[in-house]
Amino acid sequence: WLWERAHPLPRVVLQEIQRRAHRAEITVDSVEDPEAIGPAAVAESPMYREGFSLSPWQRAFVREALKHREWYGAVRLLVADEVGLGKTLSLATATIVLALLAEKESRAGRKPKPIAIFAPATLTEQWQIELIDKLGIPVARWRSFDKVWLDPEGHVISPKGAREVARCPYRIGVISTGLLQQPTREREELADIEFETLVLDESHKARERQGAGPSAGEANVLMNQITRFARNATHVLLGTATPMQTEISDLWSQLRILQQGKGRFVLGSDFGPWHQPDRVIPLLTGEQTERDPDQAWEYLRSPIPPTDISEVGSFRRMIQKIRRDLGMKDREFEQPPHTDRTDLDRDTREAIEDELDRTIHGTTFFQRHNPIVRHVVLRKRQDLEEKGLLQRVGVLLHPDRDRLKDGHLYAAMFEGKALRTGPAFDSAYQAANDFGTAYGRRKQAAGFMTNLMRQRLCSSPHAAENTARKILEGSAIEDETGDPVDLEEAPSEAEIDALQRLIEEVGRLRGEDPKVRAIRHYLIDEQWADLGCIIFSQYYDTAYWVARQVAPLFPDEAIGVYAGAGKSMLLRGQDSATADREHLKALVKNRQIRLMVATDAACEGLNLQTLGALINVDLPWNPVKLEQRIGRIKRFGQARDNVDMLNLVYQDTVDDTIYERLSERMQDRYDLFGSLPDTIEDEWIDDETLLAKEMDRHIENRKLVNGFDLRYSEGVLDEESDPWRDCTTVFAQSEIDSIMRQGWR
Repeated sequence: WLWERAHPLPRVVLQEIQRRAHRAEITVDSVEDPEAIGPAAVAESPMYREGFSLSPWQRAFVREALKHREWYGAVRLLVADEVGLGKTLSLATATIVLALLAEKESRAGRKPKPIAIFAPATLTEQWQIELIDKLGIPVARWRSFDKVWLDPEGHVISPKGAREVARCPYRIGVISTGLLQQPTREREELADIEFETLVLDESHKARERQGAGPSAGEANVLMNQITRFARNATHVLLGTATPMQTEISDLWSQLRILQQGKGRFVLGSDFGPWHQPDRVIPLLTGEQTERDPDQAWEYLRSPIPPTDISEVGSFRRMIQKIRRDLGMKDREFEQPPHTDRTDLDRDTREAIEDELDRTIHGTTFFQRHNPIVRHVVLRKRQDLEEKGLLQRVGVLLHPDRDRLKDGHLYAAMFEGKALRTGPAFDSAYQAANDFGTAYGRRKQAAGFMTNLMRQRLCSSPHAAENTARKILEGSAIEDETGDPVDLEEAPSEAEIDALQRLIEEVGRLRGEDPKVRAIRHYLIDEQWADLGCIIFSQYYDTAYWVARQVAPLFPDEAIGVYAGAGKSMLLRGQDSATADREHLKALVKNRQIRLMVATDAACEGLNLQTLGALINVDLPWNPVKLEQRIGRIKRFGQARDNVDMLNLVYQDTVDDTIYERLSERMQDRYDLFGSLPDTIEDEWIDDETLLAKEMDRHIENRKLVNGFDLRYSEGVLDEESDPWRDCTTVFAQSEIDSIMRQGWR
């Protein structure tokens, strides 16, 4: 009877039975091939036992790190994968493999050094949880307030005191980057440590200051400190999904961190051209080509890469000849003193000329071969989807008359793609404009402040009114990142008049706000609440106001507010209670809450693939932030083939203009934002023609094949199976646990 009802076992079960039949435990010091370390460490980790696995591109990053270790003796890499591709696991796995290799060397007489992971305060606990829950690796987390180290269960595992930050009880310690931005005792204690591996998450925050003024171009505090630490580190790994915040040249802040200490091979000689973004960016983008051998030699001779750096045979042979002719050793990357291009053999010089003339997929030599593509690992969601390595999740844009159940209601709420407003709102918007004009007359280069009030009003009347009152009272106000804004001096009479008029007009608004009405309609009538929905705003004032409007619509369930430190909470009807952000993440992950309101500043590391819809209450003037928002739900584990995204803007406002231009260019639901500019400049805002022109220019540039596409999308990612999952020689969990519980001192 039972045999008649038999079913074939799933393939994954058969594979695991076969693996276990040949399973053998090995020790770290018995491994000969460094590439065998990763599979042996994670094949029986929690994520693999639960049927999950590292993605091909995550395993490829570990292989790339191992190659750099072999070639250079030190790893200097920035992983800049697009949002939602799992850079945390890429960095974490590479860090563990490097740690185990250091342990192997220590048993041969070399003492292993400490490993530190620096991340924003909002992500430190997430790092600790992911490492233990997915990879089975215990790491310690520094709690700055109490000045103690915590284990993964939250237990205190160290004495108390600032000095203890340099005495982490585990091999790997996770520390908030906030600690580095203040002149603390802890910062000084860390400064003299020689790290085995230094990891910086959200590394774009370590950068040089932008804009005009005497401090423009100076490194911010975080960059100064990380640069200082990188000088004493063997391996440096950086991670960010947004390496270029405004300009391509922003990337050089990251590269300069990698260049420190043992990383002189990244950009080469301090006086070489690769340190000058203005000089080399035209070569990297293909705007300029360099075929003259004498001129090209200036870019080739420092740094001279390892022979095996490229898969292209002709390039490898050229590098091999250059190294041979100049008498270079394996780990030398600078043209030796007292040598020049004239010391190269004739066939070597001819090989250089041939390579300079070679075009591949429309790319020039220096687009394909340069220090940036060697040390920045960037994989794009669209490329992975086209290779079948990643589920294609589409984004359906709303408002859309054809997707609304009641077309008549659409006309009542929307004019085009913008929400209808009334005379009081229009008057308030004019007052916001008047404030910006008055402020601009008083202050030169006041772009942020001139747009401040209308951006707040475009978010919500509540945010605009709160900001106006704070300015009039002389209270501190914050920008969209949560940083304080220095108004420098009291507002002028014209500014005061504009702010008072704005408050008065907001007070005249009657009835339900158009944004609240639209949110209510989509959550209830379009049944988005059943899908699970995240509602995003740039500003806490707006996020809190929206949450207070939404909570009474669902009186029997909790609504999460995910915001800055001390501002996160759970609402139920009219009641509220503070909530820890990690607790909110867990509630969403376990499907215990289905509605969340969040701010951009707090959303780093927020994984919401259990939710199926997103509402943008306001529109950031930075498409990267829109991409990050949708990336919170368009990621691994998303059950829906298409997720829904509603963008809300008020009629006849600057947001209306920007969104109209954006939506015209967001036709492909699988690649909405990748072709758009990283930021929308202030000067584009009031010139629709210029706005459209700049967007189109960026779209055309995005269509061009570049060096990242060729290096990281061809070959590196082509894997149908997971050899790590099928690994039969594994480390005992007790050995890994013992290694990782060895302290820094």
